[in-house]
Amino acid sequence: MTNQPTNPEIDNKPLVVLPVTMADIMTQIALENTVRANLRPANKAAVFAALAGAGIATVVVTFDGYGDSGQIESIDARSSDADVPLPEETIAIVGIVWGRSEPEARTLSVREAIEHLVYDALSETHGGWENNEGAYGEFVFDVPALEIRLDYNERITSSEFYAHTF
Repeated sequence: MTNQPTNPEIDNKPLVVLPVTMADIMTQIALENTVRANLRPANKAAVFAALAGAGIATVVVTFDGYGDSGQIESIDARSSDADVPLPEETIAIVGIVWGRSEPEARTLSVREAIEHLVYDALSETHGGWENNEGAYGEFVFDVPALEIRLDYNERITSSEFYAHTF
């Protein structure tokens, strides 16, 4: 038992829990997407600066997900003419942390920062990409152009039903 002070005026009142509506959930998702979009330019600039500083021209990130699970399969970096390793340095980025109301600054490896950008982009553009039949694709980080392109493939199971009474 802890020796925490009590307040009879508060402790004896029933806790009121309001139901969460779908509109509440959609509003929260839209808010998080707006925050992600606002954080992306600075996070992207930090990643691209590290990549350019290491002489990297392109990074290709492949992902795959299905059955309620998804992951990054590979991260491959290239200079203009050869495969190269990602830089070992760490960079500062700001991200949304589940269950917290404010974004949080973090120091990540370049690999982790790339993963962060990828997962944020997937959440924003194709939330639930890993569910059911899932999706797969790749992100291409074009360092000279300062662009990230997403090529996205969604798996769909189709069923057609026909009923006839004669």
